[in-house]
Amino acid sequence: MRIGEAAAAVGMTTKTIRFYENRGLLPPAERSANGYREYGRDTISRLEFIRRSQIAGLTLAQIQGILQIRDNGITPCTHVRDVLGKQLIDLDRKIAELTALRATVAEQYAFVEAADPRNCDAEQICSYI
Repeated sequence: MRIGEAAAAVGMTTKTIRFYENRGLLPPAERSANGYREYGRDTISRLEFIRRSQIAGLTLAQIQGILQIRDNGITPCTHVRDVLGKQLIDLDRKIAELTALRATVAEQYAFVEAADPRNCDAEQICSYI
């Protein structure tokens, strides 16, 4: 199938598919006699895997590492487990940081909400922060 058909099959743009090919996430497409890219069903499976991986928050570099393991004939499931485990740890850390930030902003907002702007200290940029 041509690149437009592959893009439609997975809900991506042709530009995205070319980008993935240039980044090495997809092997170079076969070319027809007229120079058009031709993709097989394996490319669709690979593009679907890339999309699912991105939904899980994996970076293109992480996805490429998983694909390289697979391309070397090794099942990457153990590696994927480790990557997802690290992803969970990173997400928990970010959630904790955001929760602390939210508490700080909520505290400052409560102070600002109760304050009278006419009493703002003109010597400071803003006495609320």
